[in-house]
Amino acid sequence: MTYQGKTVLVVGLARSGIAAIRALKSLGAKVIANDIKTRQQLGDSISELESLDVEFYLGDTPDGLVDKVDLIVISPSVPIDSPFIQKAQRLGREVISELELAYRLCRAPVVAITGTNGKTTTVTLTGEILRKAGFNAYVVGNIGVPFVSKALEMDEDDIAVVEVSSFQLEAIHNFHPRVAAILNITQDHLNRHKTMENYIAAKARIFENCSSDDWVVLNADNEAAARLAAQAQGRVLFFSRLKPLHRGAWVEDGTVVLDIGYGKEAICGVQDIFIPGAHNLENALAASLMARVMGATAEEIAVTLKTFKGVEHRIEYVDTIGGVKFYNDSKGTNPDASIKAIQAMKGPTVLIAGGMDKGSSFDEFIDAFGETVTHMVVLGETADKLIKAAKEKGFDRVYRVGSVEESVRKAFSLASPGYNVLFSPACASWDMFRDYEERGRVFKSAVRALKGEVE
Repeated sequence: MTYQGKTVLVVGLARSGIAAIRALKSLGAKVIANDIKTRQQLGDSISELESLDVEFYLGDTPDGLVDKVDLIVISPSVPIDSPFIQKAQRLGREVISELELAYRLCRAPVVAITGTNGKTTTVTLTGEILRKAGFNAYVVGNIGVPFVSKALEMDEDDIAVVEVSSFQLEAIHNFHPRVAAILNITQDHLNRHKTMENYIAAKARIFENCSSDDWVVLNADNEAAARLAAQAQGRVLFFSRLKPLHRGAWVEDGTVVLDIGYGKEAICGVQDIFIPGAHNLENALAASLMARVMGATAEEIAVTLKTFKGVEHRIEYVDTIGGVKFYNDSKGTNPDASIKAIQAMKGPTVLIAGGMDKGSSFDEFIDAFGETVTHMVVLGETADKLIKAAKEKGFDRVYRVGSVEESVRKAFSLASPGYNVLFSPACASWDMFRDYEERGRVFKSAVRALKGEVE
C-alpha cells in the first residue's frame, strides 16, 4: 500500500501511536489523531505532533470518523471489540495495529518474541547476542521503543528483534517473522481477553503467517505454549531447562546445549550465566536458540550469556540500606512474573505488591511465599483483593499503604539486616502510573530518599 495522499486514522496517542503518526506523515499520509483523553489530559506528550499538520479529534471515540478514512491504525490499549472497529469492519475499512504497520514498512527480517513473562529480558538478550555476533540488531516493540519508530531505518541486512504483546497481535494481517517465539503462557490480561482460550489464541497469532522456511520457538516446559506446536507451520524448536531434547536448547550435565540441526553444540555452564534465577535460564535458552538460527555462533552466544546483566525494572538490585537489600521488579505485572521474582530471592523477604486489577487470581502467588516472604505490604486497586487472598491462605502479616513512598518506609521497618525488600506488584501499573517504568523509577527514587533519611 502506498500512503501518499491516503487518510489514516491513528487511535491512541501513547508512544506507539505518536511514532505511527510520525512515520505516516513522513510517507505523505493525511493523519487524523484520536484519543479518548482530552488535550489537557494528554498534556505535553502530543506537543511534538502539533508541528506535523495533524488533524486532532480528542476526548471522544472516533465512531464518526471511520467512513472518512482509508486505513485505521490502533494502539495496543484499544480493544479489538471496540464499536468503532466493528463499524470499520462492516464498512470494509482495514484496521491494523502499530506492529502490523511497522512490519509493512520494515525491510529487515523479524525475530518476534511474545509470552506472558520474560519478553523484555529475552528480547534484550537476543539483541545483545546478535550485536556481539556482528549483526546490526534493532531491539524494538513492546519493550518501550515502538517498532514503527525504527522500521524505515532498517534494511535487508539488519535484524528487527521485536517484543510483541497479545494486544498488538489482535490486529495483524501480514505480520510474518522469520523467527517467532512464545516463551510461556500463564493467566494474564483476562480483563481484556475474557478467557484463557482467547488469550492463548491471540498469542498464537505470532506465527500464523509463518511458512516452512521460518522458525517457531516454544517452551517445552510450559504446557500451553508447547501445545501450540501442532498449529505451527514453521520449523519448530523447543527449549527446556527440565529435560533433554532431540532438537532445540536444553541443559545437559549442567551445560547449556543447542542443536538446530547441525549437531549438538555446548554453549556454557548454567552457573556461568550472569543473570540469576530459573526463569532467566529459560530466557537464556530461548535467546540462544533464536540467535543461533539467525547466524550467531556458539562462542558468540556464550560470551554474552556470561556478561549480560539483565534489564531495568526486572529483579533489579537498587541499594542496601542498614543491611537490607532493595530490589525493583516493577516489571512483575502479573502473579506468575512475581512468583519468579520471589523464587529468585535469597533470604527472608518483605514483599511490596498491588496495582491495577487485571482479573488474575492471587492464590498461587500467595502459595509461593513459602519460607521466603515474611511480610507483605499492599497498595493500589488490588489491595483489598490481595489482603483477602492472603488471609484465606492463613497469611496475615499484610499491611496496607497509600503510596509507593510509604510502602518503602513500611517495608524497611518490617525488615532486619540480611533481609530483602522486593517491589514486585503482580499487577499492572495503570491505576497509579503511566507504565511500569514510571512505577519502577518512583520506587527507586523512594529507596534513595529513604537512604538519605536513614544514613
